[in-house]
Amino acid sequence: MLLPRTARFFVSLAIGIALFLCAAWLAEKWGVAPRVIGLCFLVATIALYAGIGVAMRTQDVVEYYVAGRRIPGIANGMATAADWMSAASFIGLAGAIYHQGFEGLAYLTGWTGGFVLVALFFGPYLRKFGQFTVPELVGERYGPTAEWLAVCAVVLASFVYLVAQIYAVGLVASRFASVPFEIGLFVGLAGILVCSFLGGMRGVTWTQVSQYLILIVAYVAPLVVLSQQRFDLPIPHFAMPQLAQAERAIEERVTFDPAEIAVRAQFQAEADHYRQLLAAWPQSVEPERLRLWERWQIAREAGERPESLRAMEDELRALTKGADSARAFWIARLADAERAALPLRPFFAAWSGQSEAEKDEKRRNFLALMFVLMVGTAALPHILMRYYTTSTVEEARTSTAWTLFFVAILYLCAPLYALFARVELGQWFGTSIEAASHWLANWTNLGLATFTDRNGDGLIQSAELRLSPDAVVLALPELSALPYTIAGLVAAGALASALSTADGLLLTISNALGHDIYYKRLMKAQSSTHRRLLVNKTLLLLTAVFAAWVAALRLDTILLLVGLSFSLAAATLFPTVLLGIFWRRATRVGAVVAMVGGFAVSVLYYVLNHPVFGFAGDTRIWGIDPVACGVFGVLFGFGAHAVVGAFGWGARASDAAFVARMQQPE
Repeated sequence: MLLPRTARFFVSLAIGIALFLCAAWLAEKWGVAPRVIGLCFLVATIALYAGIGVAMRTQDVVEYYVAGRRIPGIANGMATAADWMSAASFIGLAGAIYHQGFEGLAYLTGWTGGFVLVALFFGPYLRKFGQFTVPELVGERYGPTAEWLAVCAVVLASFVYLVAQIYAVGLVASRFASVPFEIGLFVGLAGILVCSFLGGMRGVTWTQVSQYLILIVAYVAPLVVLSQQRFDLPIPHFAMPQLAQAERAIEERVTFDPAEIAVRAQFQAEADHYRQLLAAWPQSVEPERLRLWERWQIAREAGERPESLRAMEDELRALTKGADSARAFWIARLADAERAALPLRPFFAAWSGQSEAEKDEKRRNFLALMFVLMVGTAALPHILMRYYTTSTVEEARTSTAWTLFFVAILYLCAPLYALFARVELGQWFGTSIEAASHWLANWTNLGLATFTDRNGDGLIQSAELRLSPDAVVLALPELSALPYTIAGLVAAGALASALSTADGLLLTISNALGHDIYYKRLMKAQSSTHRRLLVNKTLLLLTAVFAAWVAALRLDTILLLVGLSFSLAAATLFPTVLLGIFWRRATRVGAVVAMVGGFAVSVLYYVLNHPVFGFAGDTRIWGIDPVACGVFGVLFGFGAHAVVGAFGWGARASDAAFVARMQQPE
């Protein structure tokens, strides 16, 4: 049951959101520039979060670390859902389903299944343990060495995840506030810091409650408006049959359209050309550079289209840098050309691939990714920390049920988002480039869409246009010609999703470093409360700035960065924490071997098989993609615990007592 103060908070926030949306809609009707409306959404939401963060400031250690252990179940469920539904969920999930169809559901099923594991095996037991951080549990169960390793695992997995969130903040701010990407990063960083810096977990919790309400309204609203406009149905899920029919019609038209077939043939010829260049590498580099230089000069004098000139200039720069640079460029171009040469992938096809072997590989990757996301969710430190904030073990179980409910609202809409985007984008195939210029220029300038008029007919063919997975949700209002207020609302929701998760991750990292390392190990629990919180806040600030710098490098897509963080959390923490709670024969030696070995196996597999590192040859095991590298780390971790536990190496008398205490009902 909600406390009166909590209920007033929810009602006031809902009324405030409704009034702001009405004001934005009226401003658009009165001719206010879209950029101004976008800035208003950005400033208003960050001001709201900052206000809550300032109002919830505290100097009490228990309030700062675990919000006083008095957060109601429904509020903790909402905060956990916001903490969980990162930019990967808000921005990336629908994009993955858009591009991968059925195979993209691995993200949805894996993440949702992870909360079942949390409810059964982690949440209640962490609350029963009753301390501040996940490494503390590892330290009490396995000893100080394992605790140090757990801190490293928490910091590393959380940091990779944090970089993805700050990247998303920069992406949203740069598009909807018309500021450079790097400026957007640090504007968002200010919003993140003001939420967590002053109030710790107390401030973050109530900020995340407000962020959940904003992000869920922002995610559902465009679907409701589109469903009502297109099919006269206010509940978008009921429009699925009509959407499926429209998507199949687009697929049939694109597959058999002569212009589409001709463009795909041109891309196939381009792929063959790059394949020949790679076969003759490195001798082919200099002749190709000279040929391309002559072609560029002729094209410039002939007034060739700017995008064609830019493509040739990019290739010339790569070839001028040397043979290795040319090879990497050609490999990337070959992959793009091969993808564009394929017919439009059927959205409802279960497994893609030209042969049974390729389809089997897709099935294995689906299961591997789903497994990693499931156990990674159950081991994510910033999610597990939330179960320290409830008042009782029973309240921890209740909050998990509420979390699943709040998460399901968004996840049940993600496939609809992908399908609406496919249908709305499909309406532009065969139309003129000028007609689409209002949204095409915006997203190509951000690097989230690529378009090349390959056949020079001035029309858009499906093979010529590729929308990044990170752009699907954000671009849908523009693709559908919805009011800019809706686009601004979606941007505010994306910002809320990234900020909410970033708040939790920053707090997790700073608590692990400040509490588990500085306070417990370096100062031997002798530091004053003021100094303790000061160190924690300093570490939080430094971590945030460093993460923003890394995010500015734009190393990978949001979803791949998040997938890596899940693999690292799964490989290093899941076997050790799970067995530490339930298996009395798990030992400190087994924990050290499992965490170090699980991390090493996962990272080695990722580095050897991810194209960004440039290793030649295919060293994948069973065709498993590097994003699911945690599968092998988890298997190694369980195996290490089993072998070491069987021999009893490093066993302590306190191991059995700890497990027995954790199993006692409360």
